[in-house]
Amino acid sequence: MDASTRSHRTHRRRTLAATVAVLALSVPATATASANGHQGPPPTGKLVMTGDVGDYVEGVIDDPVHDPTLFSDRGIYYVASTGIANPDDPGGIFLRRSDRSPAGPWVSLGAIDLPAWTRDYGVAHLWAPHVVERGGTFHLYYAASSFGTNRSAIGLATTRTPGDLDSWVDHGPVLTSDAEDDWNAIDPDVYQAGGRWWIAFGSFWGGIQVQELRHMDTPVGPVRHLASNPEVPPNAIENPQVFRHGGFWYLTASWGACCRGVDSTYETVVGRSTSPTGPFVDRTGRPMADGGGTSLLRARGNQVGPGALDVLEDRGRTYAVHHYYDARTGGTIRMQVREVEWADGWPEFSYGPGDGTPPA
Repeated sequence: MDASTRSHRTHRRRTLAATVAVLALSVPATATASANGHQGPPPTGKLVMTGDVGDYVEGVIDDPVHDPTLFSDRGIYYVASTGIANPDDPGGIFLRRSDRSPAGPWVSLGAIDLPAWTRDYGVAHLWAPHVVERGGTFHLYYAASSFGTNRSAIGLATTRTPGDLDSWVDHGPVLTSDAEDDWNAIDPDVYQAGGRWWIAFGSFWGGIQVQELRHMDTPVGPVRHLASNPEVPPNAIENPQVFRHGGFWYLTASWGACCRGVDSTYETVVGRSTSPTGPFVDRTGRPMADGGGTSLLRARGNQVGPGALDVLEDRGRTYAVHHYYDARTGGTIRMQVREVEWADGWPEFSYGPGDGTPPA
């Protein structure tokens, strides 16, 4: 989903890259080797985030973390997120890295170059990435669109070295939509089930959809409907995430009003199914395709409008990353990683610092 337009410092990528290079050179070889592996047991609960987790000071820093996706490569963690918004100089997908833990310390690397073809979609930046790995190659799916239209496209870039911004090779659009379609080709989520790959997507319009994805770049077969939010016109639901745990597949989605700072009403809902393509139902048995969805994460303490959930299986645990608007700073977008916990076959999240008091 589109974030508020901000000024783009065109030299930021070079500055960040130079800073990372200097830091790397200043760390002894033994410390670097240690940092590139896991340190200590896997973190639990709500993680205490450190480093570059999202900041904005007009004219000074724009460190975007909207719509984060979390992935790892041989013990190194990465988060890709929506780029810096500037209609005159659109930002590509933004990347950050942590050498130790999904809690950080995180270091912002800068933006992957914006593909020229995306300008045909009137982009101010690229949106809502999702990254999956197959055979050592990382596949980055992202949205090219502008706010309020379903003339949109989901693009694909690949690399074997995700931390090298210049190594990403763009392959153009893999899925598109226009005014004649009853869906919106943004907010991609790609997942594997039984040797087949699927791409879930959608925002407003017809809600969340899914289609089979062959060769990682070719949608085939029917477009299937997964979830809607008809009670909040015009079907305010987006950001699907499908993942498996035990004998069930889970679908999370964000619904409500996004991108309004502390006035955002975004929350994350969940349903489950025995099939990776649904139908998904909530705890009451109501189908998500008919508006069902059990609340999983909503405003807590200073964290307002939590959404765009993405999960990572790591060392026997499931972690989820999401963005939120920090009420302590008037609405700065930041990211939070949490361990996904389980009760009676349903995901849940513990409370922690900044979450306020749990409901009775």
